Amino acid sequence: MTNTPVNPPGTPASLAYSQGVLSEGRKVLHISGQVGVGPDGKAGSGIAEQCRFAWANLAAALKAGGMEIGDLVKITSFLTKADDIAAYRETRGAALGAHKPASTLIVVSALADPGWLVEIEGVAIR
Repeated sequence: MTNTPVNPPGTPASLAYSQGVLSEGRKVLHISGQVGVGPDGKAGSGIAEQCRFAWANLAAALKAGGMEIGDLVKITSFLTKADDIAAYRETRGAALGAHKPASTLIVVSALADPGWLVEIEGVAIR
């Protein structure tokens, strides 16, 4: 399985994601939005903890599908506050390391539960 970053000349340089990812593989995992809820079912106490929980939940879904973080080709993340972008980016960096899947970050007015501050969905290919 090969995932090759695609960053065409003339497009804006990106720091933490690829403009696209060309995938050659057989196994595709679509991961539903993972929220900042811990194993006890309770939302984290703030954005940093909720982001860590959401990334851990996404990693668990990858593992259950026989995949790992490096197999992610696309993530879409939703935050409820623009002020939380820096904290989100810090936890994204910790979760992804040097891996740079295609990525979209959207600030929305609310998520399905008023206590949720972040939701992350992904697509992985192996």
